[in-house]
Amino acid sequence: MIGYSDQKNPDRITKVHMWIGRVLLIVVGLEWIYLLIESRWLSLFVVTLLIIVLFFPIIFRRKLQVEIPAEFHLAAVIFTFAALYLGEVQEFYQRVWWWDIALHASAGLLMGILGFLLIYILNESKRIEIHLTPGFTAFFAFTFAVTIGTAWEVFEFAMDQIFGLNMQKPMLDDPSGLTDTMWDMIVNAIGAFIISLTGWWYLKFEKNFFMKEWIRKFIKKNPRLFKK
Repeated sequence: MIGYSDQKNPDRITKVHMWIGRVLLIVVGLEWIYLLIESRWLSLFVVTLLIIVLFFPIIFRRKLQVEIPAEFHLAAVIFTFAALYLGEVQEFYQRVWWWDIALHASAGLLMGILGFLLIYILNESKRIEIHLTPGFTAFFAFTFAVTIGTAWEVFEFAMDQIFGLNMQKPMLDDPSGLTDTMWDMIVNAIGAFIISLTGWWYLKFEKNFFMKEWIRKFIKKNPRLFKK
């Protein structure tokens, strides 16, 4: 995004990616200064995490020698902005009743995509001699997403218990937060199942899949990771 490697010959997605990144960087940068002046340390920490996500392409390229396609990073930035900045800092979780549910469903989709990409990389890597079936690849993507979603719920519970926060967003009829946690895990699993089933369909029957082009771009940007 900032310093993105495709800036010399950007396609439409890359142009959108760059402009959204610049606008969000200005917005969260100003917010960061305001929160620092107001000594709102928790919100300042949340906005700092978002700024780090904005710089992920540079971090990955320099530290890991891995190029992140614009589509992957754009999806991650939009989700992080909606969850951390709008949700936590601007309190959309309290203002919009369906915000939490929508974001957990989206998280299931995104983590399913990430799990699908990870296992696809392992399957095609020059360094690892494994050949996984479409069914196992989809199963891994699903379990990966559900595991990340579960770990996040544990994190929310720990933060609420240790620091007295309100990350679980308990309902009026369930102060313990159990109902909210269960619905979060359910919609996360539904999102993960949808993307995993779609990925399995693509691999099994070689049908069109929106992530097909994303994977091709990732392979093109990181040829050293894959078989010839």
